[in-house]
Amino acid sequence: MKEIIMLFILYLIFINIALFCLMYIDKRKAIKNEFRISEKTLLTLAFIGGSISMLISMKVIHHKGKKFKNVIPLLTLESFLLLFILLKIID
Repeated sequence: MKEIIMLFILYLIFINIALFCLMYIDKRKAIKNEFRISEKTLLTLAFIGGSISMLISMKVIHHKGKKFKNVIPLLTLESFLLLFILLKIID
């Protein structure tokens, strides 16, 4: 059972690192007026567990702060709630 928790935590780490990198790349592309990563892609990755890194990137690199300011905190709560539920189910 603890293996499932560890896999879930590793998944969250991976998806958050990947999303932060994509947010950074998208910010650089926006500055250079280049083709950008779609909002649908960024929000999908946030929804499946990357919301923490999206929240951090909004603060650190000032990426899409105005547009997603209401959605991302809810998705972050969702990630923590899923982890909490998983911990309760396994114990």
